[in-house]
Amino acid sequence: MSIKSLIINPGSTSTKIGVFEDENLLFEETLRHSTEEISRYDSIVDQKDFRKKIITDLLESKNFDLKSLGVVVGRGGMLKPISGGTYEVTEELLADLKVGVQGQHASNLGGILAKEIADSIGVPAYIVDPVVVDELMPIARYSGMAEIPRGSIFHALNQKAVAKRYAKEIGKPYESLRLIVVHMGGGVSVGAHEGGRVVDVFSAFDGDGAFSPERAGGVPCGALVKLCFSGKYTEKELYSKLIGKGGFNAYLGTNDMREVTKMANAGDAKAAEVKEAFLLQVSKDIGAMACVLNGKVDQIIVTGGIAYGPEVIAALKERAEWIAPFTVYPGEDELLALAQGALRVMKGEEKAMVY
Repeated sequence: MSIKSLIINPGSTSTKIGVFEDENLLFEETLRHSTEEISRYDSIVDQKDFRKKIITDLLESKNFDLKSLGVVVGRGGMLKPISGGTYEVTEELLADLKVGVQGQHASNLGGILAKEIADSIGVPAYIVDPVVVDELMPIARYSGMAEIPRGSIFHALNQKAVAKRYAKEIGKPYESLRLIVVHMGGGVSVGAHEGGRVVDVFSAFDGDGAFSPERAGGVPCGALVKLCFSGKYTEKELYSKLIGKGGFNAYLGTNDMREVTKMANAGDAKAAEVKEAFLLQVSKDIGAMACVLNGKVDQIIVTGGIAYGPEVIAALKERAEWIAPFTVYPGEDELLALAQGALRVMKGEEKAMVY
């Protein structure tokens, strides 16, 4: 019997929703919110009723019967570090989403909205693989500075989804494979998957690994300390240089790889060099993760929006295909990944995790 699901993925200025029947998308919408609308609310949680109403109003306008749903799934937010998987939205999980134990972010609303709508029709509510998934092996946490352990905030939803997709396509359990997954979008993360866990990961979001379209990645720390105390920048200004105005933005004034490629192809030597440097750094991250897996890598999986570029894949293969074969899943279909996470539990393929 098929299962209909409502998927809710809140962003800072939009709420993406999708309705699926099993893995088949029935419809999706991106509901955009103006700065004026959002600024009325003092906190992220205060936006809950506003966002809920526009979701239910949209479904009503499409004559969609909420009671036909079997499950509601929200994007997971800034919870405590947890293992990957699908989690039922319990009262404890709900409380931590409302507080934002690792920070305030619009994604915190995903589980809150899912729970309210699900409770109104008597079906379960889940979140799937939030960015706080932390499965690092103990020795991967050492940074060299005792006060600053390495953490794990990365593109867990998409990394896990494509890893499990690959495993399903080749007919092997995800847990039996050693994979390197490369996510390249506005941010970059490169993870080593072993035994069904991401045992180590580079994430440009946390100042680690390759720079990306918007993030500086792992910059030389000594020079960064001097810049912090130079008096030239406020804390906020410097942070924005690392996340938001870093990477491609810092060098070329754009965060769009397509634009960088266009500039390079038109003879812009700087753009060509920045692109080559980016691909070199991603390749180095792949090589490092191969060492984490003792050189025994079954597949390198490349995903994210930048994976649409054939010249990008060709360059990565030239440097790293000696490690393992490549599989490419361009883009990041987060709505489908959330639906699949709930389906695996609803159909008994996985057990729901306990927060």
